[in-house]
Amino acid sequence: MTLVDTSVWVPYFNGESTPQTDRLDHLLQYELVAIGDLILTEVLQGFRSEKGYQQARQALEVLPFYHLGGRAIALQAADHFRTLRKRGITIRKTIDVIIATACEHHGLTLLHHDRDFDAMTEVIRS
Repeated sequence: MTLVDTSVWVPYFNGESTPQTDRLDHLLQYELVAIGDLILTEVLQGFRSEKGYQQARQALEVLPFYHLGGRAIALQAADHFRTLRKRGITIRKTIDVIIATACEHHGLTLLHHDRDFDAMTEVIRS
């Protein structure tokens, strides 16, 4: 199953065509796409119009849902963040380390458009 990051949902809801939003279009037709608690919050908090917010909320509420936090993931994410920093890799947002760690924990593929996730791949999967 694929978890879709905020970095893809935002341009998707804004009607932008990117390789990631095109992939999301395909996934929504043929496979299960998941949403996580942190991503759901990030996406929905960005809507200015009530109509857009309600439409997005209805679309996202039917997706399989994952809790991306919890003690085990928080501890592992902290370890990952520290390992990355020791290797000279600076991740801009802690939430991204939590999301990547949760994907590994739950066996999910992550669809994203964020260079920080690319930098984390080797550390998170080891």
